[in-house]
Amino acid sequence: MASTNLEQDAFLTDARNRMVDSQVRPNRVSDPRILDAMRTLPRERFLPDAVRSLAYADQNVPLGGGRVLLQPMVLARMLQAAMPLPEEKVLVVAAGTGYSAALLAAMGCKVTALEGSSALLDRAKPVLAAVAPSVTLVTGALASGWPAAAPYDLILVDGAVPEVPALLASQLDRGSGRLVTIIRESEHSGHAVQAEPTPAGVSVRTLFDCQSPHLPGFATAPVFQF
Repeated sequence: MASTNLEQDAFLTDARNRMVDSQVRPNRVSDPRILDAMRTLPRERFLPDAVRSLAYADQNVPLGGGRVLLQPMVLARMLQAAMPLPEEKVLVVAAGTGYSAALLAAMGCKVTALEGSSALLDRAKPVLAAVAPSVTLVTGALASGWPAAAPYDLILVDGAVPEVPALLASQLDRGSGRLVTIIRESEHSGHAVQAEPTPAGVSVRTLFDCQSPHLPGFATAPVFQF
């Protein structure tokens, strides 16, 4: 049994390294903190048993209820664009089973992870307690954010929305704040964006093309104006 466990551990370590070296680094992700976190965190533990074999595949992995664990290189590129710094306050909206929150915690951020699905929370709680105990896991409506701990240096919306959510943008720090998410324009069209508050409102910059299902609870609304 011990030999079998060692072989499984070696297999998973190799899978994580191959994910980083064949999917993440070739897509211009060079931040060593992102690469180290992705090599270390057991991505398979954040997935339902039925899809655990897809943990290191180059694709979105279904979590149930229309939700997904984002494709590794998409999440890595979003994090690289956001440039999270140690000790920064980060809110992960639609944290799902907690993988992105755990990555940010491994990078030294102070992370609050917001999720509204009880099924996803049930999976997130034990794995975060085991591998990223510093993450504060909270439950509530995704579109409302978590104003109790605002303002945030970074908000990661871990999935696709129709536009930059106004209420979430209002919870950013006016000096250092930025928000990264995916804007899904149609079934086959979407792109990652970064938004930052400015005196005139919110500046939105397109990062790269990608795709993810729409997150529940977000409706089109005007961008927040400061």
